[in-house]
Amino acid sequence: MKQIQIVDSKEHVGEVVKIGAWVANKRSSGKIAFLQLRDGTAYFQGVVVKSEVPEEVFQLAKGLNQETSVWVIGEIREDSRSKFGYEIGITDIEVIGESHEYPITPKEHGTDFLMDHRHLWLRSSRQHAIMQIRNEIIRASYEFFNNHGFVKVDPPILTGSAPEGTTDLFETNYFDHKAYLSQSGQLYMEAAAMAMGKVFSFGPTFRAEKSKTRRHLIEFWMIEPEMAFMHQEESLEIQEQYVAYLVQNVLDHCDYALHVLGRDRSVLEKYTKLPYARISYDEAIERLQANGFDDIKWGDDFGSPHETFIANSFEQPVFIMNYPKAIKPFYMKPHPTRDDVVVCADLIAPEGYGEIIGGSERATDYDYLLEQIRQAGLNEEEYSWYLDLRKYGTVPHSGFGLGLERTVTWIAGIDHVREAIPFPRLLNRIYP
Repeated sequence: MKQIQIVDSKEHVGEVVKIGAWVANKRSSGKIAFLQLRDGTAYFQGVVVKSEVPEEVFQLAKGLNQETSVWVIGEIREDSRSKFGYEIGITDIEVIGESHEYPITPKEHGTDFLMDHRHLWLRSSRQHAIMQIRNEIIRASYEFFNNHGFVKVDPPILTGSAPEGTTDLFETNYFDHKAYLSQSGQLYMEAAAMAMGKVFSFGPTFRAEKSKTRRHLIEFWMIEPEMAFMHQEESLEIQEQYVAYLVQNVLDHCDYALHVLGRDRSVLEKYTKLPYARISYDEAIERLQANGFDDIKWGDDFGSPHETFIANSFEQPVFIMNYPKAIKPFYMKPHPTRDDVVVCADLIAPEGYGEIIGGSERATDYDYLLEQIRQAGLNEEEYSWYLDLRKYGTVPHSGFGLGLERTVTWIAGIDHVREAIPFPRLLNRIYP
């Protein structure tokens, strides 16, 4: 008898198989028991008919508690009533591990309760679907960059300096020096791009922001490509191709997860159409001021209501380009014809999900960059290696960072970024 996973049921219709699973839920009558089974790959129904199994098997099925782990044996058959499309007609059950008084029941629970039990909440069909979409976005990211000739490089997590200043950084002792948990791998990726041309990283980043919004995490994951011999416009084309590729792969490979989440596929399909719109920061400010946003003036950064309004003006993600120099990091290239803005762009997701990508062309002039480091109050010695990149064969280069959890939140259509990571770290939460 073959042991299979639930997700492979379609390949074993009509066969008697063995599956290891947990009992997510059950209901029964006098003559039949329905078990909702999950094994980590998918959910489906197990049916136990009293007249077709020994009495002890039927009684065992009726008495199974939520989240008891079992081996089930039975025949795989098609089930046109379910979105998954298959079920198992169970003939035998073996209990592996008992479960008693499982705390997360089908009733409604508060957010704090669910977050306190995040280690168990992950087992629910909704959280399982979100994690499947997250996994597909990660898989598709590697595939996209590998297909486009990028090399994966791993920047350090402990750093002696900060790419965007030391504000909101986690400081730690590194023997007899200060060190920081990385807020971005970008500076190191620039060095890697000078060695290998086109590179990308994927890893955790940390921001000690005291923010409680639905868009913020303390620890999150970033995909950060960096490209030598590339100007901003070429980088924008890579960015939109990459985002459209992610959405298309979720559509192609996560249909059941999208169904569980109630995500409208037709909405996502619009986001695969290129190119995305591009507007300047100046134009964004004008649009906002013309539509009643009296709180915003030129030179301000955008808040959530501002980004949402701009995004709602378009059916697809939109690039906002060339922000004021004063509100952007020191390493961005100055605009060729203006002193007040830099060559950069943020990609704003539709439906109120905000910024998912920040990117720019990087400054290449040694003296300019040194002056920017000084004006930012940063330690020149700590950035001497970064300045070296401008001394020894500098080239035009551009890059960007995509926030994984914000992208998952947007594509999955969920309300809060805390559900887009297995174990979220929030302002007041580091458990479990």
